[in-house]
Amino acid sequence: MQKDIHPKYYPNCKVTCVCGNTFLTGSTEPELKVELCSACHPFYTGKQKLVDTARRVEKFEAKIKAKAGVKDKKGKKVKRAVRAEARAKKEVVVKTKDMKNFAQVQLNKKK
Repeated sequence: MQKDIHPKYYPNCKVTCVCGNTFLTGSTEPELKVELCSACHPFYTGKQKLVDTARRVEKFEAKIKAKAGVKDKKGKKVKRAVRAEARAKKEVVVKTKDMKNFAQVQLNKKK
């Protein structure tokens, strides 16, 4: 077997997290800096942190609120009937063209 092929082992390696938590462990490095540890990781703490750069969560919540607020939404057939009734109430203006006179005739539709 070859000698001196393994790195030096440090039994008291100091690990520092971004949240400020520090603890000792064994490693081949004398000091480690980490972003997540057991004190701040959502799996261990039970607190969920949502990192939302594209506003997906807010958009989803707004969509759910909009759906909950619209309970009296009318269907397609009801909307068409209302539009047809409004069109039936309008007066029709017909323009006739004489050679010498322009005349407008108004016709009222019968119900």
